Amino acid sequence: MERDRLRLADLIRSHGDEFQERYGAGLTAEARRALRDVLECRTAALGGQARRCTACGHVEVHYRSCGNRHCPGCGAGKRAAWLEREAELLLPVPYHHVVFTLPAALHALTRRAPRLVYNLLFQSVSATVQEVAADPKYLGAQVGLLLVLHTWGQNLHLHPHVHGLVTAGGLSCDAAGQVEAEPRWRSCRAGFFLPVRVLSRVYRGKFVAGLRAAYRRGEVPGWADEEEFGRWLRGLYAHEWVVYAQPPAPTPEVVLKYLARYVSRVALSESRLLRVADGQVTFTVKDYASGGVQKELTLPVVELLHRWTQHVLPRGFVAARHYGLLANRGRQEKLTLCRQLLWPLAYVVTGVTPAAAEPSACPHCGGGPMVPAGEVAPAWLVAVGATVEVDSS
Repeated sequence: MERDRLRLADLIRSHGDEFQERYGAGLTAEARRALRDVLECRTAALGGQARRCTACGHVEVHYRSCGNRHCPGCGAGKRAAWLEREAELLLPVPYHHVVFTLPAALHALTRRAPRLVYNLLFQSVSATVQEVAADPKYLGAQVGLLLVLHTWGQNLHLHPHVHGLVTAGGLSCDAAGQVEAEPRWRSCRAGFFLPVRVLSRVYRGKFVAGLRAAYRRGEVPGWADEEEFGRWLRGLYAHEWVVYAQPPAPTPEVVLKYLARYVSRVALSESRLLRVADGQVTFTVKDYASGGVQKELTLPVVELLHRWTQHVLPRGFVAARHYGLLANRGRQEKLTLCRQLLWPLAYVVTGVTPAAAEPSACPHCGGGPMVPAGEVAPAWLVAVGATVEVDSS
């Protein structure tokens, strides 16, 4: 018999009070909301829809999901719709997957001012890629970028980094990145994007300059003395700012797999949770230092919850952004021009079409399909006397 899957909500339910007692004072409003939403997801607290078997009359209730973007049980539907929209933006060229990381020296500031650090991360990465790509010494073109923020490592420690999908080429432009009046398509060298050492140095310089400007605006907490802050900034140049680029994805289908893998991913997939006993939870991790070998890690449940809440993003923060050819302003005109220039090389780029939902068979008799039979009120409405009738006809 297959064991019941361990869920994050189970851990919150069993150890939430202990977690709140130890870490509750430092939680953001967004983290509190995420904990509550995950706990209530697909339960009577949110209500749902009843379905009735047309053959035997069996009735079952499907409770609503919470829709919180940090919930490991939600997001599949949103992800499919997002991928379908992204498919329309794909160009018939290879795409490079690049990753920009932040050194550990910035983690303390990230915890104090996540919105500042994550916005600077996006700004620095996008400006770096566009500036280096526009340099005629390297490419001399405006490329298209999709950047996605991740904040975690496999062990759930803070590890802010950005995954980028970048077109292996772009529209010819001047050194400032402005597309020429009569542009041509310029392709990257086969199998090569841009020099990662150059990207790393430019990226570091832009991020540090952004921090310095933010400090002058009074947006960097933790340093009252400007000289002390200046020494800390200079120390950042002693750290390696890791940037790496994978070989290009050759087809749009592979690009879509990248999108599915990195967009809408949450810090902890419930499929990684193995078991819980005596206040300890065991989950799987990939040991990238050993070639991605899967291992088990055991932590106190309270510590796992503490690590998970560190990855709840500020309210309204956009974690996937477009730049260059894919920026919202002028995007359709640029993509149309790109496709015209690439037409001799083009192949069909197919969208993501969700499969039509088939009526499910009754789990009780295995016969007639289950059909909608009415709404089920959330538990808080039931508590004050609200009722929802189920159609039994």
